[in-house]
Amino acid sequence: MTKKTGDEKRKLGKMLKRNRRMPVLATIRTHRRLQFNMFSRDWRHRKIKKVS
Repeated sequence: MTKKTGDEKRKLGKMLKRNRRMPVLATIRTHRRLQFNMFSRDWRHRKIKKVS
């Protein structure tokens, strides 16, 4: 494992939060206008782009 800087850790945390599944209640309340999370990402296939 490599050592991560504070910026890298912050970016990873942000991406993890964006990757969460859509709450069922949100789908119901918006009458299914919101159906899925557009930021969802499969860690095996879509990698986080490293911006330096």
